[in-house]
Amino acid sequence: MVYDATRSRKKDPANTWLNLEESNGNNHTPLIDDKPPETRKMSWWYQDRSSVLLLLFLYILQGIPLGLAGSIPMLLASKNVDYHQQAIFSFVFWPFSLKLLWAPIVDSTYFAKFGRRKSWLVPTQYCIGLVMLILSYGLDSILNTSNPNILHLTICFFILNFCAATQDIAVDGWALTMLSKKNVGLASTCNSVGQTAGYFLGYVVFLALESADFCNKYLRSEPQTEGVVTLASFMYFWSIVFFITTTFVMLFKKEDQQRHEEVNEDGSGPVGTNGIFAAYKLLWKIICLPNVLQYVIILLTVKVGFASESLVGLKLIESGIHKESLALLAIPMTPLQIMLPLLIAKYTSGPKPLDIFLKAFRWRILFTMWLALLVYITPLFKEEDGTYPYSYFVFVLITYSCHQVALYCMFVSMMAFNAKISDPRIGGTYMTLLNTVANLGGNWPSTLALWFVDDLTTNYCVGGKSEIQYCNKDTKEACIAAGGKCDMSVDGYYIEVVVCVILGIGWLFWKRRTTRRLQELDPERWKCPT
Repeated sequence: MVYDATRSRKKDPANTWLNLEESNGNNHTPLIDDKPPETRKMSWWYQDRSSVLLLLFLYILQGIPLGLAGSIPMLLASKNVDYHQQAIFSFVFWPFSLKLLWAPIVDSTYFAKFGRRKSWLVPTQYCIGLVMLILSYGLDSILNTSNPNILHLTICFFILNFCAATQDIAVDGWALTMLSKKNVGLASTCNSVGQTAGYFLGYVVFLALESADFCNKYLRSEPQTEGVVTLASFMYFWSIVFFITTTFVMLFKKEDQQRHEEVNEDGSGPVGTNGIFAAYKLLWKIICLPNVLQYVIILLTVKVGFASESLVGLKLIESGIHKESLALLAIPMTPLQIMLPLLIAKYTSGPKPLDIFLKAFRWRILFTMWLALLVYITPLFKEEDGTYPYSYFVFVLITYSCHQVALYCMFVSMMAFNAKISDPRIGGTYMTLLNTVANLGGNWPSTLALWFVDDLTTNYCVGGKSEIQYCNKDTKEACIAAGGKCDMSVDGYYIEVVVCVILGIGWLFWKRRTTRRLQELDPERWKCPT
């Protein structure tokens, strides 16, 4: 959400649709709406149907780079790329956790004649299309080498996600004026559905169509060595989609700047007229509140106990699970992910939503150990032909489903508490700040977990005539050349699991009382001084 997305709106008295008026020369004569309620509801939908479809499509486009970025670690894992390089690539997921840093600039700086939101939407989508087009001519050659250039991949996908995050800020803000006031609530639905669909296309659909095994099994009568698409061809297709749709939006979609325009909390005028520095000053005031500062510390540290979760999928691929098989598990998980927030919300709507948060935290610590057990026993299910039985995937699906319950209990309760404490005068800024900090609190532990897992792993050179004892990235080739093989004696993943569990239990003793105390504070203690 844009940093000021939920500030009060100023109703434009000259807007004929919002006020049900019809212009007659210089006069505005109110219309008598004698339509039945059902017809009036439908008229609001027909008024906004094109805008809703456009918003949905823009959010789908936003999810495509995110899904592709999520698929790259799976491709790298199948090529035995080490975890240090996976950690470097994980920085591509940080822009959505840091977008609050430049959201005030996006919302306050624009070309009025071109459009407040289009000033950022059009160039960012063109940039995404251009980067995809450039990558389509060289990406397959980069990934098909024995030593992919991870730094180049990281830079390119970081640019893609940075542009997608900027596009998200612009689209979130535009949705508030693109939709009529009565339908503005559909913006969050378009965001959730569209971004999920886009991620699904860029992640699940791409990995399935890229897999030769999947295509030979389900889509072809004669086996081939490659899938239906490659990463290059997939990105080329979507680059063309970005170019065409962005051009249409630029030429044919107009912004209605006067349609329930945002105003500042004091009613002084449209948001952004006070300048960028006023927005950053407001953010600083919120962070400096003592209670907010303590809560920010909680959000930044609470997920350190679950850092090893980021390694589970990669470890399963390392054990021989096909990447497309893991991706396809997202299909039956989607209905569960839609229903869980609805089911959990009734338990977090009370005065103490963080009680559910703390209970789910304990279960998630247990799941950290259970997922480690899953990784450990996975090779035991492997059949002689290298495949895994359907019973194994049923077991994985049940495990992931139970894990999602604990994850969403924490997420929904945190969101409920954020909504409860946010100062209604500046709710958009307040909520976005807390949500951004929460996202960052999940990213940095995952990056560290990926970075250190190789350093904590011990491999020995076994057999052959080599005098090399330890087998690492620098000595692996020499060991193999001497007739030996690298044998893992200590897997750093399990060391990280133990460390994460200890840190998680330590966090519970450290911040449990503080968390409960914060949710019992009077709402006035969370208000920002004006």
